[in-house]
Amino acid sequence: MSLRHYLRRPPSVTAAEAIRLVAEGALVVDVRRAFEWNRVHIPDAVHLPLEVLPERCQDLPEDRLIITFCTGGIRSAGAANLLVEYGFDAVNMSRGLIDWRAAGGPLTA
Repeated sequence: MSLRHYLRRPPSVTAAEAIRLVAEGALVVDVRRAFEWNRVHIPDAVHLPLEVLPERCQDLPEDRLIITFCTGGIRSAGAANLLVEYGFDAVNMSRGLIDWRAAGGPLTA
Protein backbone atom coordinates (compact mmCIF):
# COMPACT_ATOMS: atom_id res chain seq x y z
CA MET A 1 0.00 0.00 0.00
CA SER A 2 1.31 3.40 -0.99
CA LEU A 3 2.23 6.24 1.36
CA ARG A 4 -0.38 8.38 -0.43
CA HIS A 5 -3.13 6.30 1.19
CA TYR A 6 -2.02 7.70 4.55
CA LEU A 7 -1.58 11.30 3.44
CA ARG A 8 -5.21 11.92 2.47
CA ARG A 9 -7.89 12.21 5.09
CA PRO A 10 -10.53 9.55 4.32
CA PRO A 11 -14.25 9.88 4.97
CA SER A 12 -14.69 9.01 8.63
CA VAL A 13 -17.30 8.24 11.25
CA THR A 14 -17.22 8.25 15.02
CA ALA A 15 -17.59 5.02 16.97
CA ALA A 16 -21.14 5.98 17.95
CA GLU A 17 -22.01 6.51 14.28
CA ALA A 18 -20.30 3.23 13.38
CA ILE A 19 -22.39 1.33 15.95
CA ARG A 20 -25.56 2.75 14.35
CA LEU A 21 -24.33 2.03 10.82
CA VAL A 22 -23.48 -1.58 11.70
CA ALA A 23 -27.01 -2.00 13.06
CA GLU A 24 -28.24 -0.72 9.68
CA GLY A 25 -26.14 -3.23 7.72
CA ALA A 26 -22.65 -1.76 7.35
CA LEU A 27 -19.72 -4.18 7.43
CA VAL A 28 -16.72 -3.65 9.71
CA VAL A 29 -13.37 -4.63 8.19
CA ASP A 30 -10.71 -5.05 10.87
CA VAL A 31 -7.26 -4.37 9.39
CA ARG A 32 -5.24 -5.19 12.51
CA ARG A 33 -2.72 -8.03 12.74
CA ALA A 34 -3.76 -11.55 13.73
CA PHE A 35 -2.53 -11.31 17.33
CA GLU A 36 -4.61 -8.15 17.84
CA TRP A 37 -7.69 -9.76 16.27
CA ASN A 38 -7.26 -12.86 18.44
CA ARG A 39 -7.13 -10.74 21.59
CA VAL A 40 -10.41 -8.89 20.93
CA HIS A 41 -12.54 -7.93 17.92
CA ILE A 42 -15.95 -6.66 16.89
CA PRO A 43 -18.52 -9.45 16.46
CA ASP A 44 -19.29 -10.20 12.79
CA ALA A 45 -16.36 -8.07 11.58
CA VAL A 46 -14.28 -9.33 8.66
CA HIS A 47 -10.58 -9.73 9.43
CA LEU A 48 -8.40 -8.54 6.55
CA PRO A 49 -5.00 -7.45 7.86
CA LEU A 50 -3.73 -4.33 6.15
CA GLU A 51 -0.90 -6.19 4.43
CA VAL A 52 -3.36 -8.48 2.57
CA LEU A 53 -6.12 -5.95 1.94
CA PRO A 54 -5.01 -4.93 -1.59
CA GLU A 55 -5.07 -8.56 -2.77
CA ARG A 56 -8.19 -9.64 -0.87
CA CYS A 57 -10.50 -6.62 -1.09
CA GLN A 58 -12.24 -8.16 -4.11
CA ASP A 59 -13.81 -10.58 -1.60
CA LEU A 60 -15.69 -7.71 0.06
CA PRO A 61 -19.31 -6.95 -0.85
CA GLU A 62 -19.81 -4.03 -3.20
CA ASP A 63 -23.35 -3.32 -2.02
CA ARG A 64 -22.65 -2.44 1.63
CA LEU A 65 -20.97 0.43 3.41
CA ILE A 66 -17.57 -0.72 4.69
CA ILE A 67 -16.20 0.68 7.93
CA THR A 68 -12.47 0.16 8.33
CA PHE A 69 -11.23 -0.43 11.85
CA CYS A 70 -7.95 -0.75 13.77
CA THR A 71 -6.69 0.09 17.25
CA GLY A 72 -6.32 3.85 16.90
CA GLY A 73 -7.56 4.77 13.42
CA ILE A 74 -4.27 5.28 11.56
CA ARG A 75 -3.98 1.98 9.67
CA SER A 76 -7.70 1.95 8.99
CA ALA A 77 -7.48 5.47 7.49
CA GLY A 78 -5.09 4.14 4.85
CA ALA A 79 -7.34 1.13 4.32
CA ALA A 80 -10.42 3.34 3.83
CA ASN A 81 -8.58 5.45 1.25
CA LEU A 82 -7.48 2.31 -0.60
CA LEU A 83 -11.02 0.90 -0.66
CA VAL A 84 -12.49 4.21 -1.87
CA GLU A 85 -9.87 4.27 -4.62
CA TYR A 86 -10.96 0.74 -5.61
CA GLY A 87 -14.58 1.87 -5.87
CA PHE A 88 -16.00 0.75 -2.52
CA ASP A 89 -18.26 2.86 -0.33
CA ALA A 90 -15.88 2.96 2.63
CA VAL A 91 -15.27 5.11 5.70
CA ASN A 92 -12.74 5.02 8.51
CA MET A 93 -13.81 4.67 12.13
CA SER A 94 -11.70 7.40 13.69
CA ARG A 95 -9.86 6.40 16.87
CA GLY A 96 -10.79 2.74 16.30
CA LEU A 97 -10.93 0.32 19.21
CA ILE A 98 -10.33 3.10 21.73
CA ASP A 99 -13.58 4.90 20.91
CA TRP A 100 -15.53 1.75 20.02
CA ARG A 101 -15.01 0.47 23.55
CA ALA A 102 -15.81 3.88 25.08
CA ALA A 103 -19.04 4.12 23.03
CA GLY A 104 -20.19 0.76 24.38
CA GLY A 105 -19.70 -1.19 21.16
CA PRO A 106 -19.75 -4.99 21.57
CA LEU A 107 -16.46 -6.90 21.58
CA THR A 108 -15.62 -10.61 21.39
CA ALA A 109 -12.54 -12.09 23.02
